[in-house]
Amino acid sequence: MVSVAPELPELPELPELPEVVTPAPAGPVDEPSGGLVVGVDSGGSGFRLAVAEAGTGTVLERAASREPIRTGPGGISAGHFLEQVLPAVAALRARTGRRPVLAVAVGAAGMATLGDELRAELPGALAAAWGARRLALAADAVTAYVGALGRSPGAVVAGGTGMIALGTDLKSWRRADGWGHLLGDCGSGAWIGRAGLEAALRAHDGRRGGSTALLARAERLFGPVQGLPGTLYPRTDRPAVLASFAPEVARCAAEDPVAAAVLAEAARHVAEAAEAVCPPGAGAAVALTGGLFRIGDPLLVPLRTELAERLPLARTVAPAGDPLDGAVELAAALARDEPGLPEDPSLLRLFG
Repeated sequence: MVSVAPELPELPELPELPEVVTPAPAGPVDEPSGGLVVGVDSGGSGFRLAVAEAGTGTVLERAASREPIRTGPGGISAGHFLEQVLPAVAALRARTGRRPVLAVAVGAAGMATLGDELRAELPGALAAAWGARRLALAADAVTAYVGALGRSPGAVVAGGTGMIALGTDLKSWRRADGWGHLLGDCGSGAWIGRAGLEAALRAHDGRRGGSTALLARAERLFGPVQGLPGTLYPRTDRPAVLASFAPEVARCAAEDPVAAAVLAEAARHVAEAAEAVCPPGAGAAVALTGGLFRIGDPLLVPLRTELAERLPLARTVAPAGDPLDGAVELAAALARDEPGLPEDPSLLRLFG
């Protein structure tokens, strides 16, 4: 079973806290242990951040917000990011002696395709605000990877509403899927939910491949299924709505062969993605991270079988931590000038 990090407490009324600008230090800080690092994990359901010791990566303070960073014409909004994150870090630094911030790592959903504004504006803005000399801007898949496996070769599948696999031999990155619910994210929560709802609609129509058990659960959750297209299609959060049905598919799997088949197919997709990115050779580590795998045995049992068949030389391991842990570890490595991971134009950019 994949371990899941506990939810972080939310820091109340962060936007109302004043930001105190710390000028850049007059000279270099000789020892990383003399300063702090900041890690940020930004996703569709909000953001989390942590302030840690630069020398050891030991987390001193954490905070979270349920307000996601907005996107605009330039992609992820740098202005909204700064409005949210600067006051939060100011509040945490007030409790840690306002030591200099040596490095920052930001892992953000959508960084690969929507991160141009962040890459253009954050290096200067964070240097001015905190005196941070080094910055890493990463796709959230990268910080999920670092949180799970550290800076070692292997493969990580990050599964939730969506799904992406990332692997590295420490020379380059390999990515598979993560193409969104219309073109990919195969095996994800949204994929499982959509497949389960399709089986429910088949049962409603009397077509083969339907599941009366899933039909009953769909109507309990969403109301009469004939109204489901009108309810679902106009929504901008369709992937999340679809994913909300994935646990219902899992609950039916023990007694319903259609639901079990959906999860077996999802397991095949996840294993194929891991296979596509895993470095060749014996002993590579493969980790599964994210809320998708909280579904438990109905998905994990067939997934273990698929991984054993497709990656017989790899080791499946529990993730050491989550994406926020990965952001903190990456920031601490930057403060020591030891990033240890390959740069990539869309996945991982290093500044300073």
